[in-house]
Amino acid sequence: MDRQQEFVLRTIEERDIRFMRLWFTDVQGSLKSVGVAPAELENAFTEGIGFDGSAIEGFARVYEADTLAMPDAATFQVVPWRGGEGAGIGRMFCDITLPDGTPSPADPRQVLRRALQKADERGFTFYTHPEIEFFLFERDLDGEGRPVPIDNAGYFDHLAQGDGHDFRRAAIDMLESMGIPVEFSHHEGAPGQNEIDLRYADALSTADNIMTFRAIVREVALSQDAFASFMPKPLAGHPGSGMHTHISLFEGDRNAFHEPGAEYQLSITGRRFVAGVLHHAREISAITNQWVNSYKRLWGGGEAPAHVCWGHNNRSAMVRIPMYKPTKVQSSRIELRTLDSACNPYLAYAVVLAAGLKGIEEEYELPAEAEDDVWSLTDGERRALGIQPLPASLHEAISAMEESELVAETLGEHVFDYFLRNKRQEWSDYRAQVTPFEIDRYLRQL
Repeated sequence: MDRQQEFVLRTIEERDIRFMRLWFTDVQGSLKSVGVAPAELENAFTEGIGFDGSAIEGFARVYEADTLAMPDAATFQVVPWRGGEGAGIGRMFCDITLPDGTPSPADPRQVLRRALQKADERGFTFYTHPEIEFFLFERDLDGEGRPVPIDNAGYFDHLAQGDGHDFRRAAIDMLESMGIPVEFSHHEGAPGQNEIDLRYADALSTADNIMTFRAIVREVALSQDAFASFMPKPLAGHPGSGMHTHISLFEGDRNAFHEPGAEYQLSITGRRFVAGVLHHAREISAITNQWVNSYKRLWGGGEAPAHVCWGHNNRSAMVRIPMYKPTKVQSSRIELRTLDSACNPYLAYAVVLAAGLKGIEEEYELPAEAEDDVWSLTDGERRALGIQPLPASLHEAISAMEESELVAETLGEHVFDYFLRNKRQEWSDYRAQVTPFEIDRYLRQL
């Protein structure tokens, strides 16, 4: 037993932890949880917790169902809500393995680990810093079955006694009590919409933090008689929720994206990384924007990126190069603006990293910068500038992903095949629906 595992067992005893939750994520990005008594935890560290993988989305077929959840002691935290009779609760993320101890090919955490290992072999550490947007709605829907935002505030509005302000304070207290530092928080542009930004960390820690973040946000919302949604576009006519992510590569303590004197102080490594992300943007969209509803956010305006381009402080671009701060060399970075806050962060960060590394390896040339508001250009003007559109629907994104060697290699055959099957079914189910829009527009006039 290693020192981290010994620390967990000692902490559980010292802090009277009565319940342990072991967390992991299915291929779709849903958080799964199994409870284990503290007395059984030492055995769980060495032998894992067995479960039926065929019952979890994308994990295994019936005839190969045996699967083990192996707790990762490095992720142990005491959760800020209490169990029965005020007993403490702990949680750890798990790595999923097969009975012979080999990593499960269906484990999204393992997909990201493989991508990070490839970066490490090239001397890089991949850091991410997400800005997570979400909506807060009243617990009950309105008379027509639509969600009701908890407020009518707008971007950066301060509500002296607003539910959103109280909510963000409670959520941040919980996050920071679990060792997840928060950088900023504020009300976003739509009614009931909020944003909380996590501090930068290595990508695996960030993905774990995002899954924890979603759980905490939902817990706090329920405690305040509301519910939280990470749906990309829940309200027509208002901006959707994204997860703009600031990205950097480090070589040891040196920021590989920084080069003094270069344009925007962005190094050749940084430029090639951006070129790789742009080059493969369409084929990774089904992962970064994995829901039917995702494309209503991307193509719904409100500064959402719908075209494959980059720009310096251009918030209509898919990739933005933030303003350089001369006193903060380590802060040189890029901002990827396509990601949904409802994506599977393990898979999304894995394909983004793979695309960027491909750009570095193949020495992709960065295309010309988009200096104008891309949304204000005509289709002809965008074509003349060589600016391609992102997929306009999940169907189009699936078609691009199907042909991608990069995504297939990054996800592995099992996850790649399952993900495509699942998304084809989602698109088929969506196409079969008769929507309120069609009823309102066509029922009486046709």
